[in-house]
Amino acid sequence: MAEIEKKNNLTIQWFPGHMTKAQRMIKENLKLVDVVIELLDARIPVSSSNPMIGSLIENKPKVIVLNKADLAEEEHTKAWIACFRRQGIPVVAIDSMTGKGIKQLIAQVEKLAAAKINHLKAKGIKVRAVRAMILGIPNVGKSSLINRLQGSAVVKTADKPGVTRGKQWIKISKTLELLDTPGVLWPKFEDPEKGFHLAVSGAINDEVYDGELLMELFVDYLRTEYPDRLAARYKLTLPLPETGYEVLEAIARKRGCLRAGGKIDDEKVRRLLLTEFRSGKLGGFTLDKCKSAVEEKAEEKTEEAVSAECAMTEETK
Repeated sequence: MAEIEKKNNLTIQWFPGHMTKAQRMIKENLKLVDVVIELLDARIPVSSSNPMIGSLIENKPKVIVLNKADLAEEEHTKAWIACFRRQGIPVVAIDSMTGKGIKQLIAQVEKLAAAKINHLKAKGIKVRAVRAMILGIPNVGKSSLINRLQGSAVVKTADKPGVTRGKQWIKISKTLELLDTPGVLWPKFEDPEKGFHLAVSGAINDEVYDGELLMELFVDYLRTEYPDRLAARYKLTLPLPETGYEVLEAIARKRGCLRAGGKIDDEKVRRLLLTEFRSGKLGGFTLDKCKSAVEEKAEEKTEEAVSAECAMTEETK
């Protein structure tokens, strides 16, 4: 209960003015593209999925791309792929830094656009390149993906949200053109868990939330779920201390994050831990877990049983 209350207190609202403009631009340019590529963070597929995108793109063909798969836990990424496919949603896991999964992505985009291209052929219209739009939240890796697809750094990239600010058409090949768009978040995070995940992963500017509270929640999470990793990375002794701050203090002393007089440099050790998590030095993490097919069926049966019981209750009244 205490953890839930703390997450509720982690107030995060980050919706810069340029995001409203980006939404309008996306809607205006959808008619120009054949396929939408929705880029998600493989570590947080639910939290990094903008709920506004569905209404923006309507019935436009879409492929889900789980980027940063190298930073996620492989077994959970496989579970998410299976989950999306059960819903009939095309999905590809990629690592845009190494290029893993890029060929599969191109093939999927061309497959989704085939009907539109064939329709143009049938009407005697000259065949053109497939046009795709890349959508995603800030810092999910859109620009890095485009650079990997083209093979050169044509789009400005940075490990911070809000770098891409305007519309950019990029010619990938004779058969594929991409429209890059600024990362767009939604105005209000109703679920504090999603806000926590977005902040920890780096999708939100670090200046707009309580860094001390975030780190307290984050270290508690790591201490509970991944104590072995913390112990191995920072040469700590198991069992770990009982509070997140004590763990952070132990890491600070091991890594020399100290001020004059041997006092803990809180900001330095927080930045160290967050940076090492985001860069994968602590190993792969998947914060959003996917329910298995068995779990989904069990829930469906439970819901059916509850509905049947309610119906019987109503009949006996």
